[in-house]
Amino acid sequence: MAYENELTPASVLAAAHRLKGRVARTPLTADDRLSEISGASVYLKQENLQDTGSFKIRGGLNRLLTLSEAERAAGVITASAGNHALGLARAASLLGVRATVLVPETGSPAKIAALRRFPADLIELRVEGADYDEAEARGIALARQTGRRYVSAYNDPQVMAGQGTIAVEILEDLPQVDVLLVPVGGGGILVGIGLWAKTVNPAIRVIGVQSTASPQMHAAFEAGELVTVPVLDSLADGLAGNIEPGSPMYDLARRYADEMILVEEAEIAQAMVWYLEHHHLIVEGSGAVVLAVLLNQHISGIEGKTVAAVLTGRNVALERLRALL
Repeated sequence: MAYENELTPASVLAAAHRLKGRVARTPLTADDRLSEISGASVYLKQENLQDTGSFKIRGGLNRLLTLSEAERAAGVITASAGNHALGLARAASLLGVRATVLVPETGSPAKIAALRRFPADLIELRVEGADYDEAEARGIALARQTGRRYVSAYNDPQVMAGQGTIAVEILEDLPQVDVLLVPVGGGGILVGIGLWAKTVNPAIRVIGVQSTASPQMHAAFEAGELVTVPVLDSLADGLAGNIEPGSPMYDLARRYADEMILVEEAEIAQAMVWYLEHHHLIVEGSGAVVLAVLLNQHISGIEGKTVAAVLTGRNVALERLRALL
């Protein structure tokens, strides 16, 4: 399997040491209300409190730190629905690396506005492509044309290792965890977290969550291989889009995840509002999918178990929040 020598428990542990002091160690907090609803002991890993508003800086910074000096000097290229672009832009700014980031025309206005605040001489923002799939294809093509490194939001072993540091922190803080709930787009965070969790305790149940509006990994689990699915407008815009053809992401996800669950758009909206009301904090739709699973009791067999749910980000436009409220 691709990445077998690069994506290992040792690479996740190395990423944790590399990122220590460079990214926030986010809180893991008990949630009494969700525990009451689900019958489990529920904890929330609040990556929505991370720098740039999402977990993505972990993978982006780890990848840049593991590039050669020549690769960093040449600069990097990426495509993203927004959060990976923000994470990579912050990482590139910290290290003085030039980065070109492509965001689709359907990208979140809040994320695009945040990207425009980076210095243009270091971070080149291109809003191109009708959707994420088209932006990704253009980014990969541009990298090939220019000879610069393409840093995938998910299909990169060092990006996945960086995201796996979330699991390192969870298992240090909550070693008795039985179930991990993880939002899934391309699958990078699912693979990174699943790799470390299964290494520490193979009995941990790793569950990926997606919206019915963009169920690419769920469809792959159903079909037994990567398939292309229609991508509809979604509150979970950070999870939207198909997975790069020819990538090993399905095989990796199948190895480290036990199952995939879908939630409806109305359930995501409910979860975003619920979190704001109960925590007085913001979670974007891509992170709220795990709350939607718990609030609507979509998981069987978790009564009496210890569950950690990863809230991946907070970058949602104010107009969208107003509409939900």
